Amino acid sequence: MTHILHRQIHASLPVARGGRGVELFDAAGKAYVDASGGAAVSCLGHGHPDVVDALKKQAETLAYAHTSFFTNEPAEQLADRLIAGAPEGISHAYFVSGGSEANEAALKMARQYFVEKGEPQRHRIIARRQSYHGNTLGTLATGGNEWRREPFRPLLIETHHIDPCYAYRYQEAGESEEAYGLRAAQALEDKINELGPDTVMAFVAEPVVGATAGAVPAVSGYFKRIREICDRYGVLLILDEVMCGMGRTGTMHACEQDGIAPDMMTIAKGLGGGYQPIGAVLLGQHIFDAFAEGSGLFQHGHTYICHPMACAAALAVQDVIERDGLLANVREMGAYLRERLEARFGNHAHVGDIRGRGLFLGLELVADRSGKEPFDPARRVHAAVKKEAMQRGLMVYPAGGTIDGTRGDHILLAPPFIIDRVVADTIVERLGEAVDAATA
Repeated sequence: MTHILHRQIHASLPVARGGRGVELFDAAGKAYVDASGGAAVSCLGHGHPDVVDALKKQAETLAYAHTSFFTNEPAEQLADRLIAGAPEGISHAYFVSGGSEANEAALKMARQYFVEKGEPQRHRIIARRQSYHGNTLGTLATGGNEWRREPFRPLLIETHHIDPCYAYRYQEAGESEEAYGLRAAQALEDKINELGPDTVMAFVAEPVVGATAGAVPAVSGYFKRIREICDRYGVLLILDEVMCGMGRTGTMHACEQDGIAPDMMTIAKGLGGGYQPIGAVLLGQHIFDAFAEGSGLFQHGHTYICHPMACAAALAVQDVIERDGLLANVREMGAYLRERLEARFGNHAHVGDIRGRGLFLGLELVADRSGKEPFDPARRVHAAVKKEAMQRGLMVYPAGGTIDGTRGDHILLAPPFIIDRVVADTIVERLGEAVDAATA
């Protein structure tokens, strides 16, 4: 009997006992290839000696100091590192304990920014359907994951949503990628004008949609047009890179590949690689200046912001990524893994789309490939794939409701940056068996 309130009360979970490299081990000694990085978290795999050593040293030096009394060296060093490699205009970092906290803080920053500027009427948030920005009430309201939102709808603030840039489902026959991207972005301008331009404070989007839709990248040109629209109407652009950022797509920040810089960016998961809970908001100089020249404070905070242990772990993770040239490996192994996925599933009767960037890849599962018809949601095909994969010693990240919150299934892959071809081949082989078994 367990005294933990687990995510699923009636599930019988194996006990994780250890981890090494790309594998986790349960109490019975069975090994699992971690092809999802947990939830796109474990970018260095498990038990990396450099990160473990950094944590030991930090624990011996300073475990905790409250930020109302002190700053600390790991946090200052991590901020310096992140800002040095941040998109143009980003000047400061605000450290929290995870992605939901980061997105919640970004929303409050956006609101306070306009209050400080003397535009208190700006309060409306626009985001996209089939997005996920966290599980706090503010971020749940902002996200477009209907399954997660529904039970708590009476508690959620009013927010507004447009369709995602989701070419597999929304690009029309004969429509060019450029034309589709412009049409998809136009929905933002239309929504701003519908709500009243002087009332909108922020547009929130994932450059590559993660858990809700399964590694859906925007088409070329979409985000450049989004950036232009936000600039035209004075709306802040908040990019949620909690899942797709920090090297996961082959560049440190996913938005680099879209050729834009946000006003604020949220990061987490790959920031600390799972070695400590940590997230951050990276904010533009203009946001900082509004606070500095106004009230002189950000009216927000948590007990564990700038936590020395978390920041030391994240700094060590980033040191390893840079020293070992792992972004190059993400690009190389991402291309190889996608090639192998396309060879195995490109003509599969029940795989409609293979997509993503770098080592952030998704498979959309369908009942009818030619018509893109999804499976009956009652079959829970995504859950069946996860079960079959676990039996074969493979961890993948599945979800249902891919299309509209109710229909559709996908499988997300986000393996550690350290994988090689042998591991990639193993992932594809075991995943192929799992998908075949689950869709039979």
